[in-house]
Amino acid sequence: MSWRHALLIDPAASDDARSDFGSTFAEHDPGAPALLLGDLSAQRGDGVFETLGALDGIPHQVEAHLERLARSAALMDLPAPHLGQWRQAIARAASACPPGEATIKLVLSRGLDDGRTATAWISVAQAPDFTAARTGGIRLVTLDRGVDRDAAARAPWLMLGAKTLSYAVNMAALREARRRGADDALFVSSDGYVLEAPTATALLRIDGIYVTPPASSGILHGTTQLSAFAWLDGQGISVQYRDVPVSELDRVDAMWLLSSVRLAAPVRELDARPVVVDAALTAALNAALLARTS
Repeated sequence: MSWRHALLIDPAASDDARSDFGSTFAEHDPGAPALLLGDLSAQRGDGVFETLGALDGIPHQVEAHLERLARSAALMDLPAPHLGQWRQAIARAASACPPGEATIKLVLSRGLDDGRTATAWISVAQAPDFTAARTGGIRLVTLDRGVDRDAAARAPWLMLGAKTLSYAVNMAALREARRRGADDALFVSSDGYVLEAPTATALLRIDGIYVTPPASSGILHGTTQLSAFAWLDGQGISVQYRDVPVSELDRVDAMWLLSSVRLAAPVRELDARPVVVDAALTAALNAALLARTS
């Protein structure tokens, strides 16, 4: 991914009363160095991030992403982000988006080891072309995440449910999936429940109901999944949050991975078992996701 624009942010306190945060932003060459060597985002992955999709300069789901950024920061004991400041930064970044589909990435780091100040930035890039995944579907393999679905409540220090910069496990899972001849992975819990993909939310159609696992099982509350549920509900289609035992995967008659940039990618194969791709519904859902204006 080639970054086209970057904006460094001097993070404001969450109770800062200013209405204009323009002085806290600095344009930066995305190809030039920006971080000090001691920044904990690079040293330890100690920070949080969000990635928004955008179409022709219109960012998608700004409020949902900001709410999740704040939730992740709280889970990591980071300074609470000033959401007004981030809204203005997103608007400024969106004005620099190239035509077509783009990505806007928000990063909030703990900063230097002295703990005196956080660091933050936004970057913009042209989105990859996901036409093949959206239309032809993807191959999926299940991988044991190594924790049970109650681990988030029992061990909050694992940061399950926070979108952190520590993505080594997620990337290792994608590499393992590809070693097994698949395109992506589906994490399952050690006690036998469906969780999420390394970079996406799972949406399953079981007995005509569109189901996704609840965030209480230690997974991210998917922003694109929220939009998908809203659209499906508007079509009069039943949606549900519930625990999904792995044993129910044999009953799935359609499935998607949902994410902010790839959008809805239908699953055509799960653990080497063919899954029917509902091409018509997928096309309609992706059209609705791209048409969002907020």
